[in-house]
Amino acid sequence: MTVLSIIRDCLDALLHPSARYDALTRARHRAFMAPRLLGSLAAFAAFPIYLAMRGAPSAIEVAAFAWLIAPILLSWFLSRTGRYEGAHVLSSLALAGLVMAIAGTTGGIESFAAIWLVVVPLEAALSASRRVAAFASLLALSCAGVLILVSQLGWLPAGDTSAAERGVLMAFGVVSATLYAAGLAFGAESLARASVTLLSREEERYRLLARNMSDVISRHQRNGAVQFISPAAEVMLGMPVAQLLGHGLFDRVHVADRPAYLTALSDAARGDVRSVEFRLRREPTGSERGQDFIWVEMRCRPLDQDTGRQNLDLDAMRDAEVVGVMRDVTDRKLSEQALDQACSAAEAADAAKTRFLATMSHELRTPLNAIIGFSEMIAQEQTLMLGAAQRKEYAQLINDSGQHLLSVVNGILDMSKMESGNFEIASEPFAPRASLLHCCNLLALKARENGIDLITDAPQDLPVMTGDPRAFKQIVLNLVANAIKFTERGGQVSVSAAVTGSQLTLRISDTGVGIAADDLKRIGAPFFQAGKTYQRRHEGTGLGLSIVKSLVALHLGELTVQSRLGEGTAVTVKLPLVYTPPQARPSDRMPAESKIATLTPVLRQEIHDQIHDQLHDQPALVKKSA
Repeated sequence: MTVLSIIRDCLDALLHPSARYDALTRARHRAFMAPRLLGSLAAFAAFPIYLAMRGAPSAIEVAAFAWLIAPILLSWFLSRTGRYEGAHVLSSLALAGLVMAIAGTTGGIESFAAIWLVVVPLEAALSASRRVAAFASLLALSCAGVLILVSQLGWLPAGDTSAAERGVLMAFGVVSATLYAAGLAFGAESLARASVTLLSREEERYRLLARNMSDVISRHQRNGAVQFISPAAEVMLGMPVAQLLGHGLFDRVHVADRPAYLTALSDAARGDVRSVEFRLRREPTGSERGQDFIWVEMRCRPLDQDTGRQNLDLDAMRDAEVVGVMRDVTDRKLSEQALDQACSAAEAADAAKTRFLATMSHELRTPLNAIIGFSEMIAQEQTLMLGAAQRKEYAQLINDSGQHLLSVVNGILDMSKMESGNFEIASEPFAPRASLLHCCNLLALKARENGIDLITDAPQDLPVMTGDPRAFKQIVLNLVANAIKFTERGGQVSVSAAVTGSQLTLRISDTGVGIAADDLKRIGAPFFQAGKTYQRRHEGTGLGLSIVKSLVALHLGELTVQSRLGEGTAVTVKLPLVYTPPQARPSDRMPAESKIATLTPVLRQEIHDQIHDQLHDQPALVKKSA
């Protein structure tokens, strides 16, 4: 163990507890105590030698030696209180008092000790306090002024030293002051080096923290301009930090989120702590293509400002800066979106269950009541004295109710098969024109009974197509039956077919009640019927259009519904002329929903124009009217 280590350990034992945990404060306290303790001990050790060489000292000499030993008390004061600036003030007073005492008896301002007044502010500079340095400078100037004044007034005692002795003393004063100032300079350099070293260590520590933490730390001006951003931004956004400085980060904020981003920074600049979530554009990395956005949560607070201060002057608010900590919360956002979708799906399932129960309770109960009621009447024909005509009528009603019940059950089973993926399409060549005319002929009587004109446009040159003829007929029957059901007496239903490229286009339009915009978005959902359930004026399970939608998707076709409330509805179906099963074309395999076109409104005038054009311009029209 070296002597310096021993001295350092002894000094550390004397430090005040408040100075033991900060390296720079500890170094300053050591620099204050070490020279004073060593100087006082040196003066105390030199006092016997001075006595041996000079003899009995005078009172002034004793006071001077006592004053040289006094710095021990300053070290004790700093060790007990930890008041660094106060210790420097006392040290300046002690040094100035010693210089005044010696200079007052050795020639005033011309004394060899007067040059030591220059050392007083130099010593105070080690305090790193402007107040202490200013006090020491004023103290030194005041002492010099007093010495000049008393010298001019002749209040100093007459000196008895010769010119040679004065020269020696002056040289001693200059040399001793220079050596002491040099010691102060080395001390200041040592403190500066220690300060730089500690600052470098702190910077390295924070740099290590900034480089290795996943959160991004940024420093912003009030207008959002970035002055500093940590290297973690390169990992988060996939681009160099230099491109994010200034307004580079703002340019990457999603346009819809920019107002919230700037508002949070502005509120933080006024002294508030704000959190905001926004989207940032991220550059693709590696094999990725295009650009995507990530969700970021930023917590921002004012920099070096009292957050509780409410009234800031205009300049302070203009120059206020904000520190932000950003974190990638994309996974959390995706989880929230998945949870919202799951909740929406659960709500939709619950609504579907409610619609199913509301619809089925009516559609199943009505035919069953008819079957049970009329069968009981037939069973009691002797009691009721039923004739043959009545028995035949009741049997026909029972048969009609059973057929209706069977159609409801078949619709539910077909829909279940389609949703589970077990519905198979039997693809074969067939003539679409014959199938279309057959379906329209089946529904012509129903249209005539309802007072509706059913207009069919089926060109003679329609080619043979490949697909499931049963599914094709079901599509046409469901769409035409729906159009007739929801068209008021005196209205028109138009059915047309045409070839467009490699597709057969079917268009079924009516002048009926139409569909509201809110309901139009949900048309095709199982068991959904437009309007309120308790306000329904038409029978049905709500499966017709849903089955059509699924059959069209299974044929890799497209379905478009255009409608407006009170102005009619137009349904367009596009089916490929040659259907190829998805197993034979893996690249074309896609979800059923992807083939369903967007539902858009259509005006009644458009429907009338189309019907008018068909009536006058198409030669191959088959008209079945009441």
